[in-house]
Amino acid sequence: MLPFRRVLPAAALASAALLAVGCAPSDGGGSPEPVSGGTLVYATGDAEPSCLDPHVGGNYPQGLLSTQYLEPLFGRDAEGEIVPWLAESGEASDDGLTWDIALRDDISFTDGTPFDAEAVKANIEHLQDPDTASSTGYLAVEQVDSVEVVDDSHVRLHLSTPKSAMLEVLSQQWAAMESPEGIARGNDENCQAPIGTGPFVVESWSPQESVTLTRNDDYVPTNPEIDHDGPAHVEQIEWRFIPDAATRQAALASGEVHVIDNPLPTDIAAADGQGFGHLDAPRPAASNRIELNTAQPPFDDDRVREAFLRAADPSPGIETLFAGTATRSFSVLSSEEPVRLSDEELFRTDADAANALLDEAGWTERTDSGTRMKDGETLTARFPVSTNQSTAAEQSLFEQIQANTAAVGFDLQLEPMDLSSWYGALAAHDYEAVSAPYTTVGPDVLRILYHSDSTVPAPSGYFANNAQLTDPDLDAFLEEALATTDPDERADLYTQAQRIILDTHAVLPLYDQQNHFLTNGVTGVTAIHTISTPTFVNAQLTE
Repeated sequence: MLPFRRVLPAAALASAALLAVGCAPSDGGGSPEPVSGGTLVYATGDAEPSCLDPHVGGNYPQGLLSTQYLEPLFGRDAEGEIVPWLAESGEASDDGLTWDIALRDDISFTDGTPFDAEAVKANIEHLQDPDTASSTGYLAVEQVDSVEVVDDSHVRLHLSTPKSAMLEVLSQQWAAMESPEGIARGNDENCQAPIGTGPFVVESWSPQESVTLTRNDDYVPTNPEIDHDGPAHVEQIEWRFIPDAATRQAALASGEVHVIDNPLPTDIAAADGQGFGHLDAPRPAASNRIELNTAQPPFDDDRVREAFLRAADPSPGIETLFAGTATRSFSVLSSEEPVRLSDEELFRTDADAANALLDEAGWTERTDSGTRMKDGETLTARFPVSTNQSTAAEQSLFEQIQANTAAVGFDLQLEPMDLSSWYGALAAHDYEAVSAPYTTVGPDVLRILYHSDSTVPAPSGYFANNAQLTDPDLDAFLEEALATTDPDERADLYTQAQRIILDTHAVLPLYDQQNHFLTNGVTGVTAIHTISTPTFVNAQLTE
């Protein structure tokens, strides 16, 4: 049995304070006093979701928004331990093929539907239904063969294969619980206003403008880091879509908005001196990285992949473009993951070695512009870039990598596009290189990203193995890690898996997935420890 212990709000104050961010000082030099009520205004630079239900698709913008109105069965604390939220406990059978989950019996959805075992069953079936077109949530429960309702507060998951990461993936926002009555309305209506158990409720959505969330006055706290009894302090959240970073920053400085995400690195660096609060919440699981498509030329040749890594030289760009707010990574896992394997030597810049590798691979001819050629084909790599997901600094970094690799003969073609077109390019395999952020919880992300099964699309059409790795030894390590609950054995298996992944030269790690939030005129903004999205259950506006 997992050693869960529900944390009382008073005991959580110290932990919550570590992530809390404050506001600008008042003209009198003292700290402004927090007040009850009011409307908190949040301005996001992430893409506007096409559906507010994170079961459908399953991208990070949906996770950001839905954290305010949907809650998961489990969460994770600051030390990385799984803790109960809507669930009370979770226990795996000896063979790992069943999970018994005990549920809280004092929770209802905001439409009055009770949260119980039938609701859990309905949610898992919704995630698995091809008509839902789920990707991230679908992968979380893919191994669940059936859901047994033991009684109202007890559900049993029967799995096709053991899954030691079961509770980790059930802590993701993309597998959060929704009202069965809301789900029954159908995707179109449920996408407009999913119904959850969270501290806020979706009141309205004006596409390309904002989503209005109102306080759930009947909220029963599940987040163990809530610092008070009862509902949230603020009465309303206005969630605005403002793509331009400079415009978001100006709105923050003027007091028009209280919280912004995706600020410019220079604005992050200057935040403290300007009196803004700063919440730094790097995402867990995978690092931000460039992946090379090993299934098609030119990166189906290991020598060409290694040449690209040796020529890319992203470190100087990361240092300057991110103004010290991002640290170079040499691991496919986030620095938040204790089992990450880092190998700096593998990514040491060496243009001479890159040129020698390309010569050996037969790319010896040159065009007038210096691009290498072989058998009449140029050394071209298409690189679709999601302008909704890649910040301006990251796009500039890609341009530097483009120039660095061009110096040894690559024609790296950056193709900026919106999120929908980007997903389409990946689905059609119209890429040789891509930066595809993927957020989940724990090192099982390696299986999602690099197991050969992940070259097959989920019902949404999305596949996570963008490098198109199909290595039986890698698959075996990842499957063993999924099956064992022994932490030391899991760590060893994940280390061996990472060694294989790094040695393919198919991945160029860059830095942790960045999550920075600046605040003004508000205190008590924290981030949940699963996917590092902000929560406003403790937030209070200040005078």
